Amino acid sequence: MKQIKIGNFVIGDNVKFVLIAGPCVLEDETSAMDTAQYLKKLTAKLKIPFIFKASYDKANRTSINSYRGPGAKKGLAILKRIKEDLNIPVLSDVHRFEEIDTAAKILDVVQVPAFLCRQTDFIMEIAQKARVINIKKGQFLAPWDVANVIEKVRKTGNENIMITERGVSFGYNNLVFDVRSLPVIRDMGYPVIFDATHSVQLPGEKGTFSGGQRDMVKYLARAAAAAGVDGIFFEVHKNPEKALCDGANSLYLNEIEGLLTMLKDIDSLIKDSVK
Repeated sequence: MKQIKIGNFVIGDNVKFVLIAGPCVLEDETSAMDTAQYLKKLTAKLKIPFIFKASYDKANRTSINSYRGPGAKKGLAILKRIKEDLNIPVLSDVHRFEEIDTAAKILDVVQVPAFLCRQTDFIMEIAQKARVINIKKGQFLAPWDVANVIEKVRKTGNENIMITERGVSFGYNNLVFDVRSLPVIRDMGYPVIFDATHSVQLPGEKGTFSGGQRDMVKYLARAAAAAGVDGIFFEVHKNPEKALCDGANSLYLNEIEGLLTMLKDIDSLIKDSVK
């Protein structure tokens, strides 16, 4: 499997899992910096490699009235300060061609949103500019369909590819996570991330916003770790009930240490057994 260097660690090929975590969307600089500091301290204590994630513009919200974020200029500036002040890698998603150049200069990992994972020109433009590209597998794709997405990126010469599983549509307003997708995609030769919080989202369930099943996150995350996944993705918030985006499926920031400790133990058990 391809190993990808991000910051001072590598991801892939049965090394310890990487945590990608942060708020769904940037709400303000102070809360983002506080969250990043807390996560950096916690992951350093647990010796878990860490990438800070937050969206600067969620262009795919359910309602026209939903909060989208501070926008590219202000949001990328916040992420740049977090990256430089805390010396941690940062990840965010890009929704528009016009933002790719600027985002790729700041972000350590540029993410393609799930709904755009089949947009060939968009994917290839990001692949040409970003050092590392993370593609979220669409809710409408089968695991084996990801091979076509990977090939689009490889055509640009970029081999620093990560794929994120985030569940598949199952009826209306529901997602289901099939753990079999993880080994299927990993066999394609690139690191696979499991998005544990988006996989319990209930898209559009509330009419003008999505619901979620936060209490199910720990079970799916443990299953993914047992399957040998390369990274775990969490959206976290100090007070999810007041989060401006995806609060129903976000984890409480101060309650994740126990889950991360358990995931680390599972990860070590599985990966040590295959070395």
